[in-house]
This record gives sequence, C-alpha cells and structure tokens, in this order.
Amino acid sequence: MKSGIKELEEKGTAAKAASKKLAFLSTEIKNKALLNVAEALIDKQSEILAANKIDYAEAKASGMSEAMLDRLMLSPSRLEAMSQDVKTVAALPDPVGEVFEMRTLPNGLQIGKKRVPLGVIGAIYESRPNVTIDISSLCLKSGNAVILRGGREAINSNSALAKVAQGACLNAGVPQGAIQFIESTERALVNQMLQMKGVIDLMIPRGGPGLIKLVSENAAMPVITGGMGVCHTYVDKSADLSKAVAIAYNAKVQRPTVCNALDCLLVHSQIAQTYLPSIAEEWAKAGVEMHCDEQALAILKPVSSLKLVPAVDEDWGKEFLSLRVAIKVVSSLDEALEHIEKYGSGHSEAIVTEDYSVAMRFLNEVDAACVYANASTRFTDGSQFGLGAEIGISTQKFHARGPMGLKELTSYKWIIFGTGQVRP
Repeated sequence: MKSGIKELEEKGTAAKAASKKLAFLSTEIKNKALLNVAEALIDKQSEILAANKIDYAEAKASGMSEAMLDRLMLSPSRLEAMSQDVKTVAALPDPVGEVFEMRTLPNGLQIGKKRVPLGVIGAIYESRPNVTIDISSLCLKSGNAVILRGGREAINSNSALAKVAQGACLNAGVPQGAIQFIESTERALVNQMLQMKGVIDLMIPRGGPGLIKLVSENAAMPVITGGMGVCHTYVDKSADLSKAVAIAYNAKVQRPTVCNALDCLLVHSQIAQTYLPSIAEEWAKAGVEMHCDEQALAILKPVSSLKLVPAVDEDWGKEFLSLRVAIKVVSSLDEALEHIEKYGSGHSEAIVTEDYSVAMRFLNEVDAACVYANASTRFTDGSQFGLGAEIGISTQKFHARGPMGLKELTSYKWIIFGTGQVRP
C-alpha cells in the first residue's frame, strides 16, 4: 500500500496535468459529465448508502455529537437533492471564456477581461459527504481540477461518492485526473497539502473552527475560509409579528445543525411582551432550549412548558448547532446593531420590520456576507441562491463572499487587441 505522502504527490501531479486540459474543455463535455454524475448518484444509491452506513455506525459508537452525525448521514432524499444540485450546475451558464468589460481606449487599443479557471482547487473537509459532490461538480463546470481530502469519519462515504463522480466524468470524456480523492487518512497529509503551493492554487477548508484555523494559519497558497456562522435575527418594534414568528421558527428549527441556522434572537423591548411568548411557545413544540437575558426571562417565566436557561456571557457569539438559542431584549435598532457588530461572525444576519428606512439602515450597516430583511437566514446556501451547489460560504471579503458558486472559482486575464500601437 502506498504511503499517504506518495499518494498525495502522485495525485497532485495528475491533477495539475488535468487542469491544463480542463481549462479548454467544451461546455458540452462538462455538462454531459455533470448529468452523468447526477444519474449515477441515483443508480448507485445502494452502494453509496451502504458505505455511509458503516461511517455512521462507527461515528455514533465513537460518541460523535448529534449535530455532526446529522451532517454525516446520507439518505435517499439527500442523494436526490445532491443529484438535483448537480443538474442545476449543469444548467448554469459556463463562466469560462466569458469576455467582459471590453472598451476602446483613446489610443485605439481594445481592452477587456476574459474569465479563466483558477487551476487546481484543494479541499480539506470534515463530516459532510455531500461536499465531495458539491465541490467536484462546481470545479468541473468552472474548468478546475480538484484534490479532495475528507475526514476519517466519512472515509467510506467520500470514497464511494468520489468513485461515482470519477467514473461518470471519464465516461463523458473528461481528462483523467480531474477529480482526485485522497484515500489515506494520515493526519500528516493535511500539513503536506498546505505546502503544495506549486500544485494547488486555492485551498478551501470546510469544517470546525480548529480545521479553519489550522488551514488559514499554515497554508502556503491563498485560502478561502468560512469560519463559524453565528447568525442573528432582530425583530424590530414595527415587525409583523406573525412573520417574525414564522421566520425565527424556520431559522432555528428547520435544520439546527448547520451554519446558517439562528443562534441569537434580538427583540425590541416595545414588542417583547407580545412577541416572545408567541415564538417561545412555537419553539417549545420543537424542543428548543432558550438561553434568556434577564428581561426575556422575566417575560417568559410565566409561560408553561418552556425550556428556559438564564443566559451567560458565553451564549452571546456562540454557534449552537443544536436546538438551543440565545434571546436578548434590546431597546433600539442601535443596540441591536452594536450587539451584532460585537458578536456576529460575518455570515448571515436578519431583520424583521415593516419600516422601510429601518430595514435599509440594517442592510446598509450590518457587515456580513448575507443580510436579510424579512426572511430566514436559512436561505444562505448556493442551491437556494440559484448557484447550484456551493463550494463553501465565505465570510471573508477577498476574493469571494457568501455562497461560492461557479464565478467565484474563476479568475480573469486581461486581453488587449491592437493595430500596431506602441507606447510613446
């Protein structure tokens, strides 16, 4: 059996070679490959789910948290959703080769930009097998080769999915080596990958704070990080309370183990007495534990059958990834904005209000990748934004922000047409 280092070096070389051909691959071949992948996810469902069952059982036996187990688990419906996302990517316009911002200078030179792939994308990720397909499909459509290094806890699932994607792509005429999956789970490989600057053009970590920190501090190449998603929803004094209940309920309960789920509810003091019991009663039906500041606790204590906990300092700025939420009563929009600025992670923030000027101030002043007025933060997702799948959600400002789709996996080069011009 090859050592992990040897495997990584060989697959890195193959990915680099494939990237040169992928950059010029026709849209027709790329789309055919993607549709093959979408079909194969359903056709080979039984073997994929069998592999996932092994990972899930081992992870559960090892004491993995419910949040992580939920991310690890595959099901027929999740495979169907993955398949649909791949089809969406196939249906999107191919960004590679797009010429934009062309203009003619006073000296007659025609100058503009042409969109090109980045080259080789490195992905290091934990727990979520769907990332194997999401990243592979987006890299393929954007003309990039990819080197995938998943976590030990999902090795069987990721390996099965990678084989399905590789076979489907080869059958469509995609160059061999376009999708590389590292089978070795040796820990040393992560640090080795982070030093492969001559091979990997962009590194994308998907996982917990520990992995994000390791990659961002040690990578020799550019890194796109998402970090934590500490998401707030502020219910303003002018909010439609029925909308506010539905939005906060969805943001917390629909899938609590993901980065765009609600972590902290901020409620204006003028409507807290009316609104808090309404949302708390709905959350209680789903088993939500509420970590309340003094004002919220005083309002909710008389309501029966609630899971109430006095909030502590650590509850502000905490990504719960579970059916727990922090609640704070604020006296103004300014106080809400100050709280979000202090404790937000730059991921997704929302306001519920019927006051247009308040909504616009929130949208303008909150510094986050995605800022919502009167909608759930659960929409922060490449598929929901019409990007197909996503390679990650960036909370940075360079070079991409929010859900990263096809265009975020490309760069551009300047193209200049002349008629013999020389610089004076």
